[in-house]
Amino acid sequence: MGYILTIDQGTSSTRAILFDEELYQVAVAQEEFEQIYPKPGWVEHNPNDIVLTAMSCVEKVVKESRVSFKEIEAIGITNQRETIVAWDAESGKALYNAIVWQCRRTSTRAEELKKTHEEFIHSKTGLRPDPYFSATKMEWLLKNVPEIKNAAKRGTLKFGTIDSWLIWNLTPEKLHITDYSNASRTMLFNISDLNWDSELLDLFSIKREFLPKVVDSSAQLCRSIYGPIIGGIAGDQQASLFGQSAFNQGDMKCTYGTGSFLLMNTGNEPKFSKNGLLTTIGWKTKNEITYAVEGSIFASGALVKWLRDGLGLISTAEETETLAKQAENNGGVYFSGALAGLGAPYWDSTARGLFIGLTRGTTKAHIVRAILEYVAFRTRDIMELMEKETGIKIKRLLVDGGMTRNNFLMDLQSRVLGIPVDRSMIKETTALGAAMLAGMAVGLWDKTLLKNKRKTEVVFTPKGREMEEEYHRWKEAIKRSMNWET
Repeated sequence: MGYILTIDQGTSSTRAILFDEELYQVAVAQEEFEQIYPKPGWVEHNPNDIVLTAMSCVEKVVKESRVSFKEIEAIGITNQRETIVAWDAESGKALYNAIVWQCRRTSTRAEELKKTHEEFIHSKTGLRPDPYFSATKMEWLLKNVPEIKNAAKRGTLKFGTIDSWLIWNLTPEKLHITDYSNASRTMLFNISDLNWDSELLDLFSIKREFLPKVVDSSAQLCRSIYGPIIGGIAGDQQASLFGQSAFNQGDMKCTYGTGSFLLMNTGNEPKFSKNGLLTTIGWKTKNEITYAVEGSIFASGALVKWLRDGLGLISTAEETETLAKQAENNGGVYFSGALAGLGAPYWDSTARGLFIGLTRGTTKAHIVRAILEYVAFRTRDIMELMEKETGIKIKRLLVDGGMTRNNFLMDLQSRVLGIPVDRSMIKETTALGAAMLAGMAVGLWDKTLLKNKRKTEVVFTPKGREMEEEYHRWKEAIKRSMNWET
């Protein structure tokens, strides 16, 4: 029996998960780490926390499972995307905190780029100018951090997304690499030519030597400090798409994590959106490249955490299901969860959160229900746009992530979409996808075998009254939350 170990480095925690050859989860370890908010709208992580929690989780999983590193065939890595670390190649030390994908510090720069270079950037990268992506974060670091300026002058500066930072620290050779899925999220990578784009590098004043070598998502890449090779790398949402066995054109999934991310497999040619969807590389293996279109909801699970930690309205995430069921309807309350701006199809970094329709009769249950409805409505918002732009009718939605344990939300989601919602037996399909890519690299299985291994836990089917009126009312609330923060 061979095993695959996945390091799943997320926005709020790091996990290590051990899978066997049948893709059963053998053991898991998870550690949260500090979220740093230096200014309103700014989000950072300590890069050392990321490495230390990864190492700690790996050691815990191996100890708990009583599986030796010699029995582990390969390691897969999946990570929060767009988050950027800058470090010095000689000392190996991080030169500043990681700037997280949620961080809005480069909003002004992104707005400038929208006016001057939007189509130029979109035609090359499939992305739209937004502080979400990595390029403006790197540019900001180069302009504002003296240690990074000095490292750039010395020629020792390294930039990388979280996969690159982990691999640098987890390989004896200190490899500086990333895969195609992560590279495609930087706003510096030409997804048609499959290379760092010279014109984009010039636009952001970033030298090619600062950036990692781009490698396949599934390949025998390098030995880790633990012994097993690193065989799979993918950004978290692309890993989830792969983990859902969404190998066919038109297959679609939604991961409900800190944010929600809808991805549709569009095959081996990129499909460029005219209305705010992103085009991205799903994965690249030796024999093929797969593209996807993506719509992002910046805050979904983060809203539940905000209810608990910020507002103190709940003690546990599980309470949201109980409370939502207490309210027969939303009581006329609608919510825009634009706490960090709005993604597709709006791309408004100035939008902010809004409750509307509050009265003296509004209860905590109405507030909670309105938040869950926001998640379901935003998902429909994006899915309808995907169908329109690709011409593909979506027949079911594959779902995973922590919020999918909320049966009320999943039932609501099916009613709002009018199609079945298929919840995976394995909640952590992001980690599973990285394991599948790593296992393919060492010959444990191929895609045909993997397609038959996906297991459904439950399918939620549309029932009950339609929610057309509520959906269109909610869209009015979204409009009122836009163009707020100037």
